[in-house]
Amino acid sequence: MRTHVVEYIGVDGCRAGWLVIGLSEAHQWQIEIAPTFRAVWERCNAASLILIDIPIGLRERGSQERQCDREARAILGACRRSSIFPVPCRAALYARDYRRASAINEQRCGRKLSKQSWNIASKIREVDLGLRQNPEAQTKVCEIHPEILFWSLNGGRAMTCNKRTPAGFRERLRVLESHFAGAPHLVNHALQQFSHSEVSPDDILDAFAAALTSVLSKGNLSSIPEKPEVDRFGLPMRMVYWRPLSNLLG
Repeated sequence: MRTHVVEYIGVDGCRAGWLVIGLSEAHQWQIEIAPTFRAVWERCNAASLILIDIPIGLRERGSQERQCDREARAILGACRRSSIFPVPCRAALYARDYRRASAINEQRCGRKLSKQSWNIASKIREVDLGLRQNPEAQTKVCEIHPEILFWSLNGGRAMTCNKRTPAGFRERLRVLESHFAGAPHLVNHALQQFSHSEVSPDDILDAFAAALTSVLSKGNLSSIPEKPEVDRFGLPMRMVYWRPLSNLLG
């Protein structure tokens, strides 16, 4: 990725690794797959901001979930709150298999680990290690949740349809297009560039929402919660999003 062209990056995990979408203030864009988070950073470290759909900032133990997860569920309401699942404790991420990870999580947090959480454990671990070992990355890489981004980009209204349905895809694409006229072209390009075995359609929407939030905000981001907790390594437990002026006035 030519980072002198695209300054604002959105990243989402996909079957082939990480889908990376870059945007510039001049509406130039680039799309590619990086096999690892290290590769994402190596290709994008000159960018101004990298927003990634992965938990950052982890609990070591305790029954209480991260405050950002609890607040985000409350914001999204009944329709979309289930999209925010409990984040594993750090030790569970480094277990050798699902059975051991679930046992560790139950021992330390009082609840077993869902298969959904375990399925992305390797990606959470990649980012956790990458950020802990790289102070510069900590200044540019921030956690987002796509449903919070769509809620904000949609004027503070959560999406009504599941993103994996045709109706949910169209609903989210309309929101993106309301802020970026070339959204259908960008999304169609990505659909043609990558196979479904590499990237799913909702991965494209989620990474695009992150890239669009990055360029629209230019780093002026709001945080859930407003005063985030930090974990034992100083990583913030927060989800960032862009709050348009219209949302503030509403």
